[in-house]
Parts: sequence; C-alpha cells; structure tokens
Amino acid sequence: MTEIFDVIVIGGGPGGYVCAIKAAQLGLKVACIEQRKTLGGTCLNVGCIPSKSLLHASKKYKEAQDHLPEWGIEAKDLKVNLKKMMERKSQVIEELTQGISFLFKKNKVHHFYGSGKIISPTKVSVVSSDTTLVLEGKNIVIATGSSNRNLPGIDIDEDRIVSSTGALSFSKAPKRLVVIGGGYIGLELGSLWQRLGSQVTVIEYAHTIVPSMDFEVGQELLKNLKKQGLEFIFGTKVLEVTKGSTRLSLGIEDVASGKKDVLSADAVLVSTGRIPNTENLGLEMVGIKTSQRGEIIVDDHFKTSLSGVYAIGDVIRGPMLAHKAEEEGVALAEILAGQKGHVNYETIPSVIYTSPEVASVGQTEEQLKEKNIPYKSGKFMFGANSRAKATGQTVGFVKVLAHKETDRILGAHIIGEDAGTLISEIVLGMEYKAASEDIARTCHPHPTTSEAIKEAALSTFSKAIHS
Repeated sequence: MTEIFDVIVIGGGPGGYVCAIKAAQLGLKVACIEQRKTLGGTCLNVGCIPSKSLLHASKKYKEAQDHLPEWGIEAKDLKVNLKKMMERKSQVIEELTQGISFLFKKNKVHHFYGSGKIISPTKVSVVSSDTTLVLEGKNIVIATGSSNRNLPGIDIDEDRIVSSTGALSFSKAPKRLVVIGGGYIGLELGSLWQRLGSQVTVIEYAHTIVPSMDFEVGQELLKNLKKQGLEFIFGTKVLEVTKGSTRLSLGIEDVASGKKDVLSADAVLVSTGRIPNTENLGLEMVGIKTSQRGEIIVDDHFKTSLSGVYAIGDVIRGPMLAHKAEEEGVALAEILAGQKGHVNYETIPSVIYTSPEVASVGQTEEQLKEKNIPYKSGKFMFGANSRAKATGQTVGFVKVLAHKETDRILGAHIIGEDAGTLISEIVLGMEYKAASEDIARTCHPHPTTSEAIKEAALSTFSKAIHS
C-alpha cells in the first residue's frame, strides 16, 4: 500500500525545512526532499551562515590590528591562519546542519535525499544517484530557493572567477579582487576579503550601492567602505572576463559614454543577484505558471495555478531573504493545517552585514516622497550614545520615519554596530502599528545602544534629549 503524506516539501532550505517542521508540529504527516546531502539550503551551507562566520573572524582580525591598542591591549606579530578560519566555518556549518537533521527526527519529518520533480498534482518523483522513487501527497510545497545569476561572457569556475560559493572558500586572500555588483552579497564579501588583505574594487552598473536602500544611509555606508579601503566604479558594466595564465582581464564599459577599458585582477566575484530555482521541477508539464522573471506565480495563500501545489521563498515574489522564506513556511504550514497563516510583508527587515552593519524595515524616504505620503523624520547619531562612546562604536545613526498626521511608524533605517539586532525593536513596533511616540515613551536600559532608537523616536515625534 502506497504511503500518502499530507505535505511533500521540495527543498530543505530555510523556507522548506521550517515549513516541514511546523507542519509536522501541527499534526501533519510530512516528507521533505533535498538534493544536498545536508539540510539548510544555500543559506546554511554556502551562504548566510558561512559568510557570517568569516565576516566575524575578519572583523576580529581588523579590530586587533587597528583598535585594540586604543584600549591598552597590545598584540604583536598578528597573522591570519586562513586554513583554521575555514575549518571553524566548516565546523559551524556541520553543527547547524546536524541540528536540523535532529529536528527532523524529533518532529518525525520524513527526509528524502535527491532531486524532486512534480509529475502530477499529488505525486513527486525523487531521483538520486542510485534510486528513483515516487512519493504521493495531498499537498506539495515548492521551496527550492535560488541560485547566483550569471552574466554573459563570464564563465564561473569557482576557482578564480567565483560566485558567492567560491568566494567563501579561497585558499588565500586574492591580491586584487574585483567584485561585480554592489549589492548586499558583493559588499559583504568584498569587505571580508579587504580586511584579510585583498585590494578590492567593486564595479556597479547603477550610480550607487544597493539602489533600493535609503539614500542617506547608503551614502553613509559608501563613505565608510571607501574609508576602509574599498574602491568603487559606478555606472559601468562588465563585458567579459578573460583568463590569462596568472591574471584575469576584465573588459568594462562606461554606461553613459560607451568608453571601454580593461582592468586586471587575481580573482573576480560575480555578485549580480539571484534567480529562482525552478528548472527541472516539471512545472510546464503539470501547468504551473511562472512570471517573465521566472518566479512561480502564487495567490495570497501561496497557491500556484495547479490545485494542491504551493510555493514559498525565493521561487516566488518578494525579497530573497531567508527569514522571509521562514515566515512563509510557517504561514503555509498553518494554512495547510486549517489555520489562518499570514505574512506581513511590510515588516520584513533586511540587513547588510558589513562593518558598520545596515538594517532597514518599511519604506525609505525616497519611497515616501514618490508616493506623496506625508511623513516626518527623526535621527539620532551613535556618536551621542553613551554605550557607543564607551565601546568606540560611534559610526552611524538611527533614522525613524513616521506618518506626519498619525505618527504611525512607516519605516526605520539603522547604520552602525549590531544594526541587524537593533532593528527588531522597530519591526515589532510596526507589526503592532506603533507610533514613534510609543517607542519614545518605552523605557530602554542604560547604557545600551538601543537608547539610540528611543532618541531617534523622540526626535521624530518631539525632540531628542541627548542631541
């Protein structure tokens, strides 16, 4: 007798594994298919987690080099043991992937290794190197994530011409690294290798880094990255990358003038965005519709055009963020269990893990102006925050945007130490429709950098105390 699952999840990344666990916790019989031998998807295996491990290590090295003497701590003969650093990164990945496997067993999620393909509204084939089997389920969830976007004329070999995956596994810091793309990933990995000794040049097609970012915050980040030694070339596209015996040559072109030039590099990181993983899933065969951008089209309840089949995460509309996929995974699991799952897309934060960090939620000033929404802005500099002053982390500021008439928070943007953690307070406030006055009148512990959020909110609805 064929085993029938309530839910079959294709993909074991942040969206897929979280959806599988939550559905199992809600009493559903769940199968999860993953083509990697370890769970966690791109994020855990070759993305978010390993990059944060290396970013943290490189930051410690830079602090020991440049800042510890200020505190009376003197260290001699500092050096980077990159092999040890990479071993530590691998250890973190192993521990976390094993943790997800444990959670699957704990919650009785059936884990299948292989590539999943939808062959009917209720059946999925699972193909591995040595077996092929067919699973049957009442509901199918596509959560296959995304991959690096490649550029024509550039062949990624993950050796000298790399995606983010290869950039997390260099055996030594490239003497000269060129990063194609000034987005989140390019800036994070570029700053990582700059701290470890590389000369880094970022080439960006647009005229600013991360064009979707609040402009004022973006300019502050750009200023700090330049100060750290990163170089930027804007309004430029890369035509090709040619391999020499020891060096790479990049053919570039100015977007406005058409003027061409050639750059030389030891390594090139291609970081020009990501595309949904929708190939080889059998979508066309079963009639699942996709957009021109390759995203699977879903309704507000994650339903695709094929009854009984759903999609979440990077394969559907919205920002390609692990925590967005997780929220969708939980919401969909609740829907499939008969509950009313929901995701508030207005309160999904984004973080750039450079130094300083940048964290944002809600709308930018530019978006509010474009929509003619009346707003007020409050800002507080970390340089006026006692904890930041005491720890020497005075770069950056907190900016709160609220409706001019109702005072309801419309967005917030933080650049500074640990911004990715600090933004959560604003996210919670927006989730419950808080006004800037609500945040300003909430007691914050002293001395902490969170007081900068209180002061920025005070500045928004009235006046800050400490500036």
